[in-house]
Amino acid sequence: MATSPSQHQHQHRHRRCYSNPNLPHPQPALLVFSGGTAFNGVVEDLKSFTTRVAHVLPVSDDGGSTAEIVRVLGGPAVGDIRSRCLRLSDQSTVEALAVRNLLGHRLPLDPLQAKSEWYSIVEGDHFLWKGVSKPYRETIRAFLVYFQNQILRRSEEAFCFSNGSIGNFFFAGARIFFQSLDAAIFLFSRVSDIPLESLVLPVISTNDRLTLGCELWDGTIIRGQNEISHPTSGTMELIKKYRTSGKMIGIAKMMDGLYYFEDAFENKESFSAPALPSKIKRVFYMSSEGKNLLHEVFPSANATVLDQLNNVDCIVYGMGSLFTSICPSLVLLGIGEIVSSRSCLKVLMLNGTRDRETNGFSASCFVTAITDALNRTYGEPSNRLQNLPSHYINTLFVPRDGEIPVDVDCLAAQGIFDVIVIDSLRDPKVGIIYNPRSLIRSLADLIDRCMKSQVHGLIDTRR
Repeated sequence: MATSPSQHQHQHRHRRCYSNPNLPHPQPALLVFSGGTAFNGVVEDLKSFTTRVAHVLPVSDDGGSTAEIVRVLGGPAVGDIRSRCLRLSDQSTVEALAVRNLLGHRLPLDPLQAKSEWYSIVEGDHFLWKGVSKPYRETIRAFLVYFQNQILRRSEEAFCFSNGSIGNFFFAGARIFFQSLDAAIFLFSRVSDIPLESLVLPVISTNDRLTLGCELWDGTIIRGQNEISHPTSGTMELIKKYRTSGKMIGIAKMMDGLYYFEDAFENKESFSAPALPSKIKRVFYMSSEGKNLLHEVFPSANATVLDQLNNVDCIVYGMGSLFTSICPSLVLLGIGEIVSSRSCLKVLMLNGTRDRETNGFSASCFVTAITDALNRTYGEPSNRLQNLPSHYINTLFVPRDGEIPVDVDCLAAQGIFDVIVIDSLRDPKVGIIYNPRSLIRSLADLIDRCMKSQVHGLIDTRR
């Protein structure tokens, strides 16, 4: 770990981390805002430090096999939740591994092969069932069969099983059967034997479909999480124009039913996806209907998430897609209010590489984006907060040799002086990522120092 001298001189004065010393915990309690991919790489190492973690995940992903489920059956996206549940699942026995392999299995890309393998799994004679005892087998298979029945009932919608996730199908079957996302998560958690004190929480507890939108600084509006982060290609058809903030904006409709914008395919940088025509200003939730031209809606945050925020020892903003994985959980009413009121550790784990959403960003830009999301700065005026960045973040983790510039002076101006450099690895597919063990060890050391300072502070006040 490393902290620059200019940061160190302010560290003691600005580090504030308090908890209730009368309620000691055998393990520290954390709440992590993240998506379903980047943070997954450190989940195993995090479990070795503490299992008292509330994993808060968005339910607006509309890509991959999740998109097909949502298209045909509706409901919230469960791909990120399923992915985190699998990472947390037990691996200590032969049966636990068999269940994990089954629920983590993906069908072939070829549609006919995928459909054939799916039928083999549903009928119970696929090799993936080997090692799964009868009680587990019948429980899991019952919800896969129920999912299949739901597909058949919607005969007007041809379902494509290509690259389908068995875990997603099980999840969808359970959600529809119980008419409850929370009940489906509970069932999945018990079937995959997740530690009881580990919570996987949708930031919005709903049985309805949610659509994420974003507004760019040039006034462009993009509909759909996948179109924001990993847009598809296709022929576009202009369907509507309207004026906002004095600027005409064109909304385009993809021929495959996805929405995008006429100027969004201009490739300004060498990304795997086309660069955005302008930086992202904010993200928000959209409906097919609404009171304004954006069809903006304001769903309520999951009450359990709010309760956890009030009681954890450390709040973590995990690495990952800033605007489509982290910010969708931060813009909800009540989140910013509670986070700003807590005097605990609030750690931002900076990304190691740039992506389509954060091209040209420095570390302080990440802080600004998170602050604006929690303050709901550019949303409905009556919902806005005016808290400082230091009310939301007090410690920044940075992967060594990462691509994001760490502008120390700008961070200090935001009230953030505690910058800790973590050992990193180079992933051939992703680029610079945190060394998982180093990251969790640094987090453990930070929390340990904080808790010791709480005890010493309590002793001093009693003398």
